[in-house]
Amino acid sequence: MSSTEPPAGEERFAAGDAQFVSTGALPDGRRIDELLDEALRRFRPEQAGVVADYIPALAAADPGLFGLSVAEAAGGRHSVGDALEPFSIQSISKAFVFALVCQELGSRRAAELVGVDNTGLPFDSVTAIELNDGSPMNPMVNAGALATTALVPGATSAAKWKAVQDGLSAFAGRPLHLDIPVYESEASTNLRNQSIARLLESYGRLAFDPLATTDVYTKQCSLAVTTEDLAVMGATLADGGVNPVTGRRVVDADVCQHVLAAMATSGLYERSGTWLYDIGLPGKSGVSGGILTIAPGKGGLATFSPPLDTAGNSVRGVLATTWLSRTLGLNLFASSDLHHSETP
Repeated sequence: MSSTEPPAGEERFAAGDAQFVSTGALPDGRRIDELLDEALRRFRPEQAGVVADYIPALAAADPGLFGLSVAEAAGGRHSVGDALEPFSIQSISKAFVFALVCQELGSRRAAELVGVDNTGLPFDSVTAIELNDGSPMNPMVNAGALATTALVPGATSAAKWKAVQDGLSAFAGRPLHLDIPVYESEASTNLRNQSIARLLESYGRLAFDPLATTDVYTKQCSLAVTTEDLAVMGATLADGGVNPVTGRRVVDADVCQHVLAAMATSGLYERSGTWLYDIGLPGKSGVSGGILTIAPGKGGLATFSPPLDTAGNSVRGVLATTWLSRTLGLNLFASSDLHHSETP
């Protein structure tokens, strides 16, 4: 069976079948504030990592910036440090554009067209496409993200871009605007993405013009957000598709479920396994220094710090998220012995 086929017997389950979810709750707001302050104090001195320089506009980022935010599914917001400093969303946009496409086409069809399996290779790998008969593999790497952007509703580039901008703004709960210097910088250096798009087209895997698709994708990555915006966007996915600040439904709950699954397996590229092992949550990183982590039913945790490790993930962000996942009780795989007082 290919990875794009539905699991055996799935047709026997009806859309209206009842289901139960297990989510838990965050600590109270005061405790969240205390832990964010402590994470800022602990990890701000970290000096490892380098700012991304393959996009000229990103090379000028201040390596000392460090912001942390939690947005609760219940609507509370908590931010410390440089959480209101704007930066370009970059690859974190991939998760939300995939959500928009899942909402439009259905999660199953989106998975068939894009794929949901980890490549085990870098985010901009061409080899991964060739090794998998032209499949983009998953929406969190560049090939899959380009294939996803090509599927956004709209017959023209302008219509697709408007759908992306409006959709991501709905996730954030406020209008998001294009960072023009970042867009212009990326547009002048995105030859590799253009090549990936053309390669996908040669395999019949791209639903729109390759150069136009690349341009829309470049714009989506250049949307300006803050750490607090990202946390709210994550909380929207955590809350079954309803923005906890505006109360507006952005996508359906089943879309969130499938997007979070894709983030869990592929959101940190070739480090996704390590991320899930250490942190136990769906996450997505971007080369501007942002990391978004989502605790289903609880909320979104966002960090921003420009210096990156060799895989393109924020060094301070990974450290802070690892610590906060434990102290906030977010890890999906963590449990405690509640029924036995003695060790066998």
